[in-house]
Amino acid sequence: MLSLRDWALLLGAAAASLALVYLSLNDIVLAAGVLLALIVAGVLLLLLRRTSQEAVALGMAEPDWSITREAAEHDGIGIAITDRSGRMVCANDLYASWFGGFVTPPGLPVEGRGGEQLAEAGRKAWRDGRADVPSLLRGALRLEAEIIRSGASDDYLLWRFRPLAQHDMVSDMIRQVGGAVGQSYSHAGIMSCVIGGEGRIRAANPAFLVRATGKADAEIIGREFASYLRVDEQGHIYFTYERDRGTPVRLLQIPLHGDTQSEGPVLILLIDDDGMAADRGSSTDSARKLVSLLPFGVAMVDRDGRFLHMNNSFVRAAGLGDGPAPVYPGDLVIAEDKSAVADAVRRYGTGQQLGGDIAVRLRAQPEEPVALSIAGVRGMGEASVLLSLKDNSEESRLKRQVAQASKMQAVGQLAGGVAHDFNNILTAIIGYCDLMLMRHTPGDSDYADIVQIQLNSNRAAALTRQLLAFSRQQTLRPQILQLPDVISEVSSLLNRSMGETVTMTVKHGRGLGPVRADPNQLEQVLLNLAVNARDAMPNGGELAIETYPLPANAVPKLGLEILPHADYSVLKVTDTGSGIPPEVLPKIFEPFFTTKDVGKGTGLGLSTVYGIVKQSGGFIFADAVTAATRTGKQKTGTSFTLYFPVHSGPDIAAAPPPKSVKARESWGSGSLLLVEDEDMVRAVAERALTRAGYSVVSASNGEDALTQLAEMDKVDLMISDVVMPQMDGPTLVRNVRAERPDLPVLFMSGYAEEQLRKSIALDNVAFLPKPFSVSQLIEKVQTVLSGNVRDG
Repeated sequence: MLSLRDWALLLGAAAASLALVYLSLNDIVLAAGVLLALIVAGVLLLLLRRTSQEAVALGMAEPDWSITREAAEHDGIGIAITDRSGRMVCANDLYASWFGGFVTPPGLPVEGRGGEQLAEAGRKAWRDGRADVPSLLRGALRLEAEIIRSGASDDYLLWRFRPLAQHDMVSDMIRQVGGAVGQSYSHAGIMSCVIGGEGRIRAANPAFLVRATGKADAEIIGREFASYLRVDEQGHIYFTYERDRGTPVRLLQIPLHGDTQSEGPVLILLIDDDGMAADRGSSTDSARKLVSLLPFGVAMVDRDGRFLHMNNSFVRAAGLGDGPAPVYPGDLVIAEDKSAVADAVRRYGTGQQLGGDIAVRLRAQPEEPVALSIAGVRGMGEASVLLSLKDNSEESRLKRQVAQASKMQAVGQLAGGVAHDFNNILTAIIGYCDLMLMRHTPGDSDYADIVQIQLNSNRAAALTRQLLAFSRQQTLRPQILQLPDVISEVSSLLNRSMGETVTMTVKHGRGLGPVRADPNQLEQVLLNLAVNARDAMPNGGELAIETYPLPANAVPKLGLEILPHADYSVLKVTDTGSGIPPEVLPKIFEPFFTTKDVGKGTGLGLSTVYGIVKQSGGFIFADAVTAATRTGKQKTGTSFTLYFPVHSGPDIAAAPPPKSVKARESWGSGSLLLVEDEDMVRAVAERALTRAGYSVVSASNGEDALTQLAEMDKVDLMISDVVMPQMDGPTLVRNVRAERPDLPVLFMSGYAEEQLRKSIALDNVAFLPKPFSVSQLIEKVQTVLSGNVRDG
C-alpha cells in the first residue's frame, strides 16, 4: 500500500504537469490524457521502489549459521568460515577438536611457519579466489588446508582442513591388499597376502581366502601363514585346504622393508602353476601385469641382466622421462657405479632367493645417492631379478637444507668463539704497542717496527670483525636511513676501488622507503660486493648499482619462498664479469670459501655481507645474469639482490660521534677496580690506567674482586670482563650493587655487545668491545666517570 505522503507527492507532481501541458497546448483533453499516464507511471515506480527496498532489507538479514554448521559436519574435514573483518562466523566440531576450540584462522596453534603460511594463503585467497597450504603440523596430526573465497558477494572465506596420511609402506600395503587393489589381484587370478616378520598373516585378498579356506569372508588375520601351504617331495607348493585335488602355485615374496635377509613384513603373491608345458613367455606376461599393479617402483630383469619390464613408478623414480628406455640396469647410473650394479644383478639372479640394497647415483640425479633394492626371484618366467627404487628427491632436498643450516650455525658459533679469544690476544698486542710508542719518538730506530706491528694488529682486528659479522654477533648501531644516501657516501671510495677499467653506474628508483640498518656496515657490504665484482672483471667491465621499491603485492611474483610478504627497499649490484658457476652458487656465502687463487682472498667477503644483511633483518640472493654492455654485446655476469624491510616504526637518532681524547688531556684521578681473567689483558690495562693517573686495584676473577672490594674504602669505577670462569661479570655486578648500588661499571668483552645484551642489561653500565687501544680505554673510562654511560 502507498502511504499518504506517497499519494501527496504523486498528486502534486500530476497537478504541476497538467498545468504545464494545458498552458502549452491549450487542450484540456490532451492534458487529461497526459495526467492519467503520469499517475499510472508514478504508482508503478513507487511500488517497484518499495519492493526493491523490502528485497534489500531481506537480503541484509543475518544468515542462519546454525544450518550452515549442521551442513558442515563432515567426517574427515575440518571447516571454518570467516568474514571480511577476520571474524569467524561458523566452524564444525571436528575443526574445534583439532585446534583446541573455535580458534579463528589464520591464528591457529600449528607448528613452525604454519601460521605465516596460513596468513599468506588467506591474503592470496581474498585476492585470487583460492589458495592452498600443502602441509601443516599440529602435534602428531599433519593437515593440508584449502582456502576459498565464497558467498553471494565474495565476502567470506571458507577454510577446509584435511588430514594427510603418513606414508607407511606396510600399512599402505595392508590396506590395499584388503581393499580395491586386492580385488583387482583376485580378478587377475593373483592371490596375495601380507605377513609380518613373525610369519603371521596381516591382510589377504579374496582369491587367497578362497584357496586357503574355501570362504571369501574367512577370518585368518593373525594366523600362521605357513599352516595354509604344503610342499610335496618334488618341491611343488600347494594349499593345504585343497589337499590332493589342488593346483600347484608359484610363490613370490617382496620384502616391504627392502631387505629379505631381515625378518620384516613381506608381500606374498601366488599364481597358479599347473605343471604343464606353459611357456616362459606367458609366465612373464602375468608377472608384468602383476608388477604394473604394484604401487611402488619395480622393474623386472632377466638372467642376462636385461630389463624385461618396469612400471610407471619405477620410471618416475629413475628420472627416465620421455627418452629411450635403458637396456641394462647399469644404464640408469653414472659410470662409476655401473660395475657394482652389474655384479649385484648377476649375483642375485643366479644365486639363492635373497635380496639387499645398494647405494647408487642415478644419471638423472648424480648429486644424491639413492637406494636400489635388488631381490632374486623364481617362478616369474624369464624374470630372475626384481629392482625397486624409491623416489626420495624431496627427502634428500630437505636433508641438504637441514645439513647446510646446521653447518652454517656450527661454523657461526665457532667463528664467534675464535673471535673472542683472538680479541683478547689482540687487545694485549695493541696495548703493548701503544705503551711502547709512548716511550719512542718517530726518530727512534724501533719506532717504525712498532708502528708496523700496530698496523698488522689492526688488520687482524678487522678480520675478527668479519668473523663476528658472519656469525651475526657484531655490535650494530642501527639508524633510519635511505639507501641512496649510503651509496652517495661511499661512491667516491667505490670509484677509487674500481680502477680505470671498470665503469660504475648508479640508478635510484622513486618512492624508496626508509630502512633500519647500520650505515657503516652497509658501506662495508657495498665495498665487499664491489671489490668482488672488480676481481671478476680483470679485463674491465661495468658495475651497476640500482635501488628500487618492492611493494608487498609484488613479492609472490618473485617466487622466493623464504621472503615474507612485506614492503621492501631493494639494493641490486650487477657486474658483467665471468659469473659464478651453478655448482658453486650455493656455497658462495660459506666462510673461507673462495674461487680466487691462493693468497688472493680470505673467503670471508661474501660471508661477511651475508651476516650483516641477515643481522639487519634483510635477505640476500645471488643469481647468474646475462647483461648488456654499453657496446651492445651480451655478457654473463652476477647479480646480488638485497631486500631490506621498509621501516615503519619511530626514528632512531644517530649517535653523536665520540669526542677524541688527546694524549695531554688523558690524565685522570680516581680509584678503579679492574677485573679480568686474562693475565695479558689485565696487565696492559693496569699499566695504561696507572700511567694515566688512576689508582688501580686488579683482580683475576669474580671472587677475588669481591674480596678486594671489601678492603677498598672508595671505588669510583669497576672495569670488568663479561665472560669469566666461576663468576661472570653480570653476576659480580649484581653482588656488588647489593652493597654499592651507585657504583658505575664498564664492561669489556671480546664478544659483541649484541650477543651479551640480555646478560648485561643493568643500570649505569657501559660497554667497551675488544680489541681496544690504550687511548680508547682511557677515553672510555673518562666518559663513564663523567656520568655518560650510554655510548657503547
